[in-house]
Amino acid sequence: MRETAMKWTAVLLTVLLAGPAVARCRNTGSFEHWLAQFKKDALAQGISPRVLAQASPDLTFDPTIIRRDQGQAIFNLTFLQFSDKLIAGYRMQNGRAAMKKHAAVFARVEKAYGVPAPVLTAFWGLESDFGRVFGKYNILRALTTLAYDCRRPDFFRQQLFDALRIVERGDQHVSDMIGDWAGEFGGMQFTPTDYLKNAVDFDGDGRRDLIKSIPDTLASAANFLVTLGWQRGQPWLQEVRVPQKLPWQEADLSIQHPVSQWAAWGVRAAHGKLPSGDLSASLLLPMGRHGPAFLAYPNFKAFLGWNSAYVYSTTVAYFATRLDGAPVVDHSAAKTVAALSTRQMMELQRLLNKHGFEAGDVDGKLGSGTRAAVKKAQLKVGLPADSYPDAALIARLRGG
Repeated sequence: MRETAMKWTAVLLTVLLAGPAVARCRNTGSFEHWLAQFKKDALAQGISPRVLAQASPDLTFDPTIIRRDQGQAIFNLTFLQFSDKLIAGYRMQNGRAAMKKHAAVFARVEKAYGVPAPVLTAFWGLESDFGRVFGKYNILRALTTLAYDCRRPDFFRQQLFDALRIVERGDQHVSDMIGDWAGEFGGMQFTPTDYLKNAVDFDGDGRRDLIKSIPDTLASAANFLVTLGWQRGQPWLQEVRVPQKLPWQEADLSIQHPVSQWAAWGVRAAHGKLPSGDLSASLLLPMGRHGPAFLAYPNFKAFLGWNSAYVYSTTVAYFATRLDGAPVVDHSAAKTVAALSTRQMMELQRLLNKHGFEAGDVDGKLGSGTRAAVKKAQLKVGLPADSYPDAALIARLRGG
């Protein structure tokens, strides 16, 4: 069972966390010429000849990385499908066990950064299965390949420079640079740039080691979340019940209201009570008005900052609430709310663009751009504006 769940994690993260598909292009320049110039630039930016010599055997082109990048699949799952796959029973058990085993470290990290153990454990569990799965790719080779490739060279060129800087400052050795095919590595799967900016030495050994040091790994994740806006002592996500009638257009992560206003509109806590006072929140409907509902508090923006993929960020935040003691989310919508197929989603995106609602790329993925366009279209055609696409909206736009 555990191996099956791990395979699902790898597949789902690959297809759902990748950004929009990038148009294919042709690499026409010589790789050898490109590499020679890159090495000159690396030396000019302060990378020592010693580190460059150590890394050189790995600064090679790997066509399998290009095929992996180009082969990003299009895949649509509902929030319940996605979260059920990633938050398998063993992962809940292992997450609670990890919090208990490393309780002293978690306590020190929370004291220093204000990020509680359930939040850090949720990221740790979904990013690397609590440090068990880092990836199998040579990071320097993968980044060299992607930096040379014509599609996103500027982004990956910077990542490659920063990977070398991590070696330069002694945080890692060249032989340790193993991780994901796109360059993330370590217990929290940081990009080299995020590693360089946010990693901290929390165990006091003089290195910022996010591969072998659990204290460094957890503290660095907390530090990163603080830079993304995390506020000490504040909630992040809470399941709620919503009435049948609501100004659905207000259910948007870009819109916040005081909790008292949501309560006045009939929003109630699914378990326990809503926070008192004037804390602001957004109403999050990952499967539309007929699916699970959450109030997303200001700390939720740190989850989005970590990874902007809507379904992933919601799943991590929900996982953290479960580790914090919340019950399983309402699953009544699992049988009544269906995700559009890839073909249906692409047709919807084409229709949205045709009618001037600016859905962006026709890629079959339900991202923030498509959700915003869906909301505009729903308002225009007189459907409840919950930002969730369905067959009824496609039918209205076909007839328009």
